[in-house]
Amino acid sequence: MRRVDCKRCGVVVEEVPWGMGKHASTKVHMHFLGHWARKLSWKETAEEFRTSWDKVRDAVEYLVTWGLEHRVLGGIRAIGVDEIQRGKGHKYLTLVYQIDLDCTRLLWIGKERTVKTFREFFNMIGPEVSAKIEFVCSDMWKPYLGVIREKCSQALNILDRFHIVAKVNQALDDIRSAEARRMKGDGYEPVLAKSRWCLLKRPANLTANQKVKLKDLVRYNLQSVRAYLLKEDFQQLWNYESTTWAAKFLDQWCRQVMRSRIEPMKKVAKTLRAHRELILNYFRARKEFSSGVIEGLNAYSGEVGHPFRWKWARRRRASRRGKDMMTEVAHLGQVQSGGRSSSRLHHFVSIISFA
Repeated sequence: MRRVDCKRCGVVVEEVPWGMGKHASTKVHMHFLGHWARKLSWKETAEEFRTSWDKVRDAVEYLVTWGLEHRVLGGIRAIGVDEIQRGKGHKYLTLVYQIDLDCTRLLWIGKERTVKTFREFFNMIGPEVSAKIEFVCSDMWKPYLGVIREKCSQALNILDRFHIVAKVNQALDDIRSAEARRMKGDGYEPVLAKSRWCLLKRPANLTANQKVKLKDLVRYNLQSVRAYLLKEDFQQLWNYESTTWAAKFLDQWCRQVMRSRIEPMKKVAKTLRAHRELILNYFRARKEFSSGVIEGLNAYSGEVGHPFRWKWARRRRASRRGKDMMTEVAHLGQVQSGGRSSSRLHHFVSIISFA
């Protein structure tokens, strides 16, 4: 664009309706590239439309910036918070989503999963918006729970069934692997060999061969089998509608586990007892809110720390998007660390954000 000497503003870049500042691309072209960046990688988008990777990146950043400037945060009723791993080692990002029944969108991304990080989200939305939040879905990570109590005390903190069932399944898998090693060392028949998914899967999802294997396995008096029966019994909790009856079942199940003398399962029972009220909040909220949508959206971001899942995520995002996302997106400036992982994260945000 031409530089002009304006009597009122001084020397400025000429403003035209089809462009913006010193951007080499027009607004229409940037919207076009941003649209295709949802469906293809940035490299594939650049090759397909004979442009550069930098042009595609600029287009996505332009759309993200526009979304941030026009985002309306008011009226948030329910949010969900979770973390994803980025890169190698214990490096995480904290993601916060709005999970209202009529609106699902990514609100914010922050580095690490600390108290300081999560507080930055509430500082960003301000006390007025925080005071209107009624439900918060989270896992059992203590820094998250502490900040929710501090900044969102009026909200109902819901521990989602996904994380609770995952802990029970992890305990069952630890019991199976330890018992299989012990039986092998003692010279017993390896009846637990290739039984992992027979025990972890729900009965309705078992294959024909797995059903046969499980039927043969339950004849043995093994810790793994007893832990499996406890795990399947625990699934009945989610069938209750009444908070009172759900609480009675949870207490009874925990007592039964504490008498089982199976240490990993007893550890789970102690954890559930410590978070009893937060678990029952799922029923107090009439099962309206859960972290299921959060886990689904987080599946798109697996490529940040695991590049080999990148193509898999691309193939699945079209079929699993479910709901149209709002243009408003998270504050990417907090996670722009450069390199390939940063590019993948920008691509992930462009996938779920540009409606």
